[in-house]
Amino acid sequence: MKRIIMNRGLYPGAKDSSLYVFKRNLKTKLLIFLLLASLFEVQSNTIANGLKHEFSVTHTINENFNAFEAISETGFLSNNKLNRSEILDEGVKFIQQIQQIEIKGHVSTAVDNAPLPGASIIEKGTGNGVVTDFDGNFSINVTSKDAILVISYLGFMTKEILLKGETELKIVLDEETDRLEEVVVVGFGTQKKISLTGAISTINIEEMEEMKSNPTSSVSNALSGNVPGIMGMLQSGQPGKNISEFWIRGISTFGGGTNPLVLVDNIERDLNELNIEDIKSISVLKDAAETAMYGARGANGVILITTKRGRDGKIEINFKDEFIYNTRTITPDFVDGITYANLLNEARITRNEAPIYQPEELEILRLGLDPDLYPNVDWKELLLRDSAMTYRANLNMRGGGAKSRYYVSGSYVNEGGMYEIDKSLKDDYNTNANYKRWNYRLNADFNITNTTVVKIGVAGSLSKRNSPGLGDDDFWGSLFGYSPIRTPVLYSNGYVPAVGAGNQTNPWVMATQTGFNENWVNKVQTNITVEQDLDFVTPGLRMRGIVGYDIQNENNIERRKWPEQWRASRARDANGDLVFTHVSDPQELTQSSSSSGNRLEFYDLMVNYDRDFGNHTVGGGIRFTRDAFVQTVDLGNDIKNGISRRNQGLAGRLLYNWKDKYFINFNFGYTGSENFAPGKQYGFFPAISGAYNLAAEKFMKDHVGWLKLFKIRYSYGKAGNDQLIIDNNRERFPYLYTISEILNDDGNPDGGYQWADYGSDRYYGGIIYSQVASSNVTWEVATKQNLGFDIETKDITANLDFFNEKRTGIYLTRNYLPAIVGLESTPRANVGIVKSRGFDGRFQYMKQIGEVNLTVRSNITYSKNEIVEKDEENNVYGYQNEEGSRVDQSRGLIALGLFKDYDDIRNSPTQTFGTYQPGDIKYKDVNGDGVIDDGDRVAIGATRRPNLIYGMGVSVNWRRFSLGVHFQGAGKSTFSIYGKTVYAFSEGEWGQVMKGVMGNNRWISADISGDPSTEDPNASYPRLSYGENPNNFRESTFWLRDGRYLRLKTIDIGYNLPKSLTSKVRVENIRLYVVGTNLVTWSKFKLWDPELASPRGEDYPPTKSITLGINVNL
Repeated sequence: MKRIIMNRGLYPGAKDSSLYVFKRNLKTKLLIFLLLASLFEVQSNTIANGLKHEFSVTHTINENFNAFEAISETGFLSNNKLNRSEILDEGVKFIQQIQQIEIKGHVSTAVDNAPLPGASIIEKGTGNGVVTDFDGNFSINVTSKDAILVISYLGFMTKEILLKGETELKIVLDEETDRLEEVVVVGFGTQKKISLTGAISTINIEEMEEMKSNPTSSVSNALSGNVPGIMGMLQSGQPGKNISEFWIRGISTFGGGTNPLVLVDNIERDLNELNIEDIKSISVLKDAAETAMYGARGANGVILITTKRGRDGKIEINFKDEFIYNTRTITPDFVDGITYANLLNEARITRNEAPIYQPEELEILRLGLDPDLYPNVDWKELLLRDSAMTYRANLNMRGGGAKSRYYVSGSYVNEGGMYEIDKSLKDDYNTNANYKRWNYRLNADFNITNTTVVKIGVAGSLSKRNSPGLGDDDFWGSLFGYSPIRTPVLYSNGYVPAVGAGNQTNPWVMATQTGFNENWVNKVQTNITVEQDLDFVTPGLRMRGIVGYDIQNENNIERRKWPEQWRASRARDANGDLVFTHVSDPQELTQSSSSSGNRLEFYDLMVNYDRDFGNHTVGGGIRFTRDAFVQTVDLGNDIKNGISRRNQGLAGRLLYNWKDKYFINFNFGYTGSENFAPGKQYGFFPAISGAYNLAAEKFMKDHVGWLKLFKIRYSYGKAGNDQLIIDNNRERFPYLYTISEILNDDGNPDGGYQWADYGSDRYYGGIIYSQVASSNVTWEVATKQNLGFDIETKDITANLDFFNEKRTGIYLTRNYLPAIVGLESTPRANVGIVKSRGFDGRFQYMKQIGEVNLTVRSNITYSKNEIVEKDEENNVYGYQNEEGSRVDQSRGLIALGLFKDYDDIRNSPTQTFGTYQPGDIKYKDVNGDGVIDDGDRVAIGATRRPNLIYGMGVSVNWRRFSLGVHFQGAGKSTFSIYGKTVYAFSEGEWGQVMKGVMGNNRWISADISGDPSTEDPNASYPRLSYGENPNNFRESTFWLRDGRYLRLKTIDIGYNLPKSLTSKVRVENIRLYVVGTNLVTWSKFKLWDPELASPRGEDYPPTKSITLGINVNL
């Protein structure tokens, strides 16, 4: 038999190997089988002559050849060294091997960058191929620099890559569109995505990467606009306070708390203290099908956060380092001193008062000739820095083996504030608004036996927030409230100017010379979980137990001082020197502190059963939970503060699924709270839901096979809300009477007990019920309905849910009782009703186009509520009742513009809010009685909380480059603006004047401007006033502003360094990236950032930032 030559490691038939023709014999069949065993994740057991060998994906093709040949006696190869010449067949032509090009690369998952061992790499159009090793690496010789590689792996989407001369590749595979087999975290553990019948929004790791671009340390800021169902508003941009208030599907109550229940690893915890790098997934439970099991705590929705854990495999180390440059989005601008003085004169003249500044004084001010008596200070420029830096670092490591696994992380964030400091005092103390936080986490899993797993979690944080001595509110209040011409920063001799009696001073002194505050918060969170597989009892039975113990301690340290102060007379002495009066002595630095603390104890025991019987899947579960929140520090003298807040409950579920086509679930929660009277402490909250997967029908598969999922869901059920809120305080034991003693007029200047009101204002001392018991008070009940649609194709995922909720038993103070009843406070009751409805949805398109991976995402949430019933005082006019309006609906007068002239005033209804002139605000007579008074107040505008939140973005990956752009916006919302900077000179000479309200858009008397056209009845602002103006300075549509906005939330550009560079330093991957946040905002409102919806603008504004970062995987 003749021989031909075949080179080691090459597929038969490849262009770069000898070509030959197989005969259809046993050798051919065995060779094909061997190739399949190497290319796919299949374990093959080949039996030859009584011997067995396992072919694993961790072998290279050559190793499998060697292994097979070593045990085979079939004559397939006559020698077990493939690099030697072998005799294969007779009559086969020999073709010389052509030039080879070596290509090296690495294959990993798109989800978490995990290596893919055993992935198939084939040169398209040939049989030339290899598989990746255990670390996901490969090396293959190809015939052309423009060859096409086909990369495939079971369960992942096949990818084709045109080399274009590249010799080192980093390949990322996306999971196959069998996303229906994914599991989602729910209240009873996890559940297959296809079997969900409730409304759940999930955030996977890819979306988490976009959320991590948020430059603040608060996770809540990353939710709104990224997660359908979440509606939120940023409260402040100040470091340490830059958190968002957020709701699930809007507001559905006016008497109880609106916050959703947030569970981190099944235990209630604060998500804003969480390191976002530690989060594995987030599930948002929105309807009763998913929240009923939480009973009296599920009405506002539930957020489940799962943290990362270890996994079997080599050690993975990730390090991320970020430098963030922050500036402010929008901060109000104020007029300068000479403009302020001229406007001040105008305000007094237009109200028939004498001007304060004479022409010669205005000239001194304009030229800056006497900065002691005629100062012109830009307080904003003096107090606020243009920018600040933030530094963030995160290091985590995970790994393990078959018996134990671990995840360890540590992070540090240092957010710099934008308050200016006195540099001469920087070595003594810091008055800037800085925030630092250290986080740590250890999650460890141990397989005690083959059926028992113990999981341990230890996490914590230590934070420090800094602020000026008189506090943040005083900082912004002083900045907005102090005019540029009131006093200099310091007199020319260094004296500190006094204001009033010496208990006030200028903004710079208040911000830098009055000491500083520190707020320290230390949290330690621990939990132990035991999971027991009970298959030995019956297949599908599992049990889980959790014990959690968290502690928190907070310390507030105030270090205060006060400078010596002087007041300068308005005139100088004969020598031209200032004449000073000593006002106050200096106060040296003093210290005071206060503390608070609490602990949380948590217990959870759950048994689950899930099993398939052919086409039938059944499941069930029962869960018992108990928790106690205990205040441990700063209990005060109220005995109720020392009593723990305890909740316990029993929850259950039953589910059935036939062929992934029909689904039905029943859930319930039976929960209790010690906050209510005996007999009212427990409640039952059931929910039922079902779904129909139309895509599973045969006729759908035959005609629209590309439609992987078309599921229709419906749920109906109840959940409760036990957050009883009165005056922003959480009520304790409302079923108990509170008795107190009050004094008469002589003993108490504030009065005594008003027995009755018959025209006499006489009060008497005695014993009184300061709070009347409400023994029937209990939680609110939310009856929820949800209709949902889920669609999935190869490239598209879409979800749309319509919801309807009726919240009954809303907790509030009754208002119908008259004063003659003789109660200091009226009783509480569950008498409110609110209806809300809306929709939320998500759309995602993912496509590989050549070497480009494209993802387009969008989400939207719309919610509208209406007060159906509320116990309120009887109103003469029905339109003034809150029933029929939205929760937090704005109310005021309807403005018709400005009075044109005195004829217009005479021909209009009488306005009862003091004197008014042409150029003042004109109102509508709603009730037609010829008089404008509070009886004409109606619902105006919308609410300050937007009823529509949306987000949309696109991300593109090409080779080693990535680009992501995300927009976020808010729909219909309105808010009123007021305060001394909006109502110019409403407090006399206190208050700055904003440029935006004092341009050419105000009404100006022709006597002052010399131009009749300035008496414009359609001007944006009325004629100036000096002091209080009851007619103009009241809530009305005139001061209502549109809160809608669209923001370029993030733009992210990244680059992964070539493997040829990273391998030299033994690094798996290095990614460099630049992220821009809040770079552009589009809004009709220009005075300050519209997301704050602030009435005064006296807030630390949100920041726009540029982040430079590096992410290293070892």
